[in-house]
Amino acid sequence: MKFVIYGAGGIGGTIGARLHQAGFEVVLIARGSHHEAVVRDGLRFVSPTQDVFLRIPCVDHPNAADIDADDAVVLCMKSQHTDAALRDLYAATGGDARVVCCQNGVENERLALRRFPRTYGMVVLLPAEHLEPGVVVNFAEGTAGGLDAGCYPSGVDDFIESVTAALREAGFSSAPDPAIMGQKHAKLLGNLNNAVQAATGSGSRAIAAKLREEALACYRAADIPCATVEETRARRADIRGGDVPGHKRHGGSSLQSMLRATGDIETDFMNGEIVLLGRLHGVPVPANTIVQEVGNRLVRENLAPGSVAIEELEHLILGAAAG
Repeated sequence: MKFVIYGAGGIGGTIGARLHQAGFEVVLIARGSHHEAVVRDGLRFVSPTQDVFLRIPCVDHPNAADIDADDAVVLCMKSQHTDAALRDLYAATGGDARVVCCQNGVENERLALRRFPRTYGMVVLLPAEHLEPGVVVNFAEGTAGGLDAGCYPSGVDDFIESVTAALREAGFSSAPDPAIMGQKHAKLLGNLNNAVQAATGSGSRAIAAKLREEALACYRAADIPCATVEETRARRADIRGGDVPGHKRHGGSSLQSMLRATGDIETDFMNGEIVLLGRLHGVPVPANTIVQEVGNRLVRENLAPGSVAIEELEHLILGAAAG
């Protein structure tokens, strides 16, 4: 089994780098200037304890990755790019691939399962950034991150046991979880604040509480299992952020998209997931609706990160929630 890391940014690049360093066969799939830099110079992988260039095979399309039926194709792109990526993967493999959705949000597995019967979910607890071509930074001391995984929609099998064992050997905390989507729905609760950070450059306890409250109400209405705070805290216990000399940690994935001026944002698959559930099940979700609109406005109007005053956003959200 080789690992095909489809989307070699902060998350995918870190996973690919550490698996490569542990002796596993790895192929990266990257795009544009990032692909060109990795092919030319190798992947520059930086952490609190190392700054190295790794010569990992890197291609720009699944057609060139020589994917076998038992390889692990680990999706690490943001959710807004998943459907196009899956179309290319299907064209390259005819649906005969094992797809591991190592992504935020809960829609990617549904998209993958439409084409790939062997689909797996993986929760991402991994402090990493990719802000310049060819460079990936892992802000973690000791354990590189948490990557529990399981079959989608539920269960475990020999394949995912092998994947999680390899990830543990590569320095991650990774366990097979037959109820992996419960962990992913719990992770989504935190990701609801990503667009708030991108829009305002900061956070708000009051906004975070409203976003979470609405999401949990939707989960109850839709009968969606969600890991508890205690369960989530236990899985994060050995994951600690660390300082990386010469590299400032900026923030979450949405903020990174804005800093890189990618022209898109994942808000429709974060707050938009709660908005969708609210509309399907008759649950009011004004706070998540506003944050979704603000996140998309950042891209539509080409606004810089931090363009929205946190006080303005709090006024909009708390006022809407009170009304």
